[in-house]
Amino acid sequence: MNEIIDLLQRHRSIRKFTNEPVSTEQREAILKAAQAASTSSNMQAYSVIHVSDAGLKNQLAELAGNQAYVSECPLFLVWCADLHRYAEAAHRHGDTPITGNAENLIIATVEAALAAQNAAVAAESLGLGVCYIGGLRNKPAEVSELLGLPQLVYPVFGMCIGMPDQEPLLRPRLPLEAVYHENRYTPNQAAVESYDETIRDYMKERTGGSTDTTWSKEMAAKALRPRKHMKAFLSRQGYEVE
Repeated sequence: MNEIIDLLQRHRSIRKFTNEPVSTEQREAILKAAQAASTSSNMQAYSVIHVSDAGLKNQLAELAGNQAYVSECPLFLVWCADLHRYAEAAHRHGDTPITGNAENLIIATVEAALAAQNAAVAAESLGLGVCYIGGLRNKPAEVSELLGLPQLVYPVFGMCIGMPDQEPLLRPRLPLEAVYHENRYTPNQAAVESYDETIRDYMKERTGGSTDTTWSKEMAAKALRPRKHMKAFLSRQGYEVE
């Protein structure tokens, strides 16, 4: 073990923050760490928007499902898949059409996630807490309008950053044997069943016994809430998703 592995394994989502601001130096260090993430063919197909305006943060909090910590966190970042800059660069050297084809959509989304995860680890190394906000995809068109996102750019998720004001329990992950395969994909239902009981115990402890649920039950509930609007939204933004 080393300090980096220990830090990674202690990750928790933080949804309550102190009033202590994230300094300019901390923010720049976090963003420079994000920029050091791996990138396909050096495309760097993402952008990050620092939302500092309180009114705008309140609107984004509402669009994300009334998540108050979006408004309350000292630093709120929106990570975007961005092929607009790539297209503009390519058009400096010819009229080759640049589209949001499936491969480019994957690249831009993955690169936003890689950069954001670097940022999250950097923030936690500074003693800060983070929480990803996928709820921005509840209303992606409205979010895009608020942030002035051009064609070939879409909001992948937000990120709250600040000094933690809570000590949540460490949420157990699936057993390694549930996600690790050697040579061939081999489903492991026994590992999932074991994890169901682990999550049942975790949720009871977390809620003082008021919640009795399992991972598979939560996944079944999630399956009933698909963001079907994302296909039409991405198409309007210039991505080929038909």
